[in-house]
Amino acid sequence: MTNEQKALSATYFSIIGNVILAIIKTLAGIFGNSFALIADAIESITDILASFLVLLGIKYASKPPDENHPYGHGRAEPLITVLVVGFLFASGLIIAIESIENIQTTHDLPKIWTLYLLAPLILWKEISFQMVMKKAKETKSSALKADAWHHRSDAFTSIAAFIGIAIAIYFGPGYETADDWAALVAAGFIFYNAYKIFRPALAEIMDEHLYDDLVLEIREIAAGVKGITGTEKCFVRKTGMKYYVDLHASVDANISVKEGHDLSHKLQDALKAKIQNWAMY
Repeated sequence: MTNEQKALSATYFSIIGNVILAIIKTLAGIFGNSFALIADAIESITDILASFLVLLGIKYASKPPDENHPYGHGRAEPLITVLVVGFLFASGLIIAIESIENIQTTHDLPKIWTLYLLAPLILWKEISFQMVMKKAKETKSSALKADAWHHRSDAFTSIAAFIGIAIAIYFGPGYETADDWAALVAAGFIFYNAYKIFRPALAEIMDEHLYDDLVLEIREIAAGVKGITGTEKCFVRKTGMKYYVDLHASVDANISVKEGHDLSHKLQDALKAKIQNWAMY
């Protein structure tokens, strides 16, 4: 299975899971009288939209290079990630505003059965985060990593909802707003996660150098190729799920141009053989 196929399967998994959770949380929030659960449902709905964006981004980014895009279409991935962050930020803002309004409004206590519903949902979202993040690391996909953090932020909102509902139910009348304060805290987690997702995506768009380990590995492999006397310039940039490397290798000045050309291909073959298959040179 290619990296693109792995990323797509993980995205389909996210979409299906989030649709089911959004329905469950919305109904539970309405009938269980819990705005924290409704806020949680809002987070899941934005996750669905974000996952569709990730799906489109991965499909477009995997298109091969063409005349107008000689380096491929991989930069679509971090751009999609920025849009995903926008959805995440918007959901956090909506939840924060609604929470503040509800804190100032008298309402009934949430139903106790909502706690029993939330516990397995929290566990499922954490499992989803771990599964999607594993695929994101395997494929080196920034968009898929953003999708994984959506699962984690959803788990945070569910945890906050659980705590808020538990406090409101345990202490009873007068503590109804604990549920709303929990939703407000969840909004803070969402903003934090939005920043964590945005920062590496921006670095990728700006060609920020973050790949010292890969550079060191490239130099070590090059040193083991007979005929390569050293390496000078070695720049790495990430484009989608692939890495492009500009490498300046040194050879004996007395050999012919053809011999030098052959050595460059020998070095390229050695790098492709020893570096993970997502890297390109």
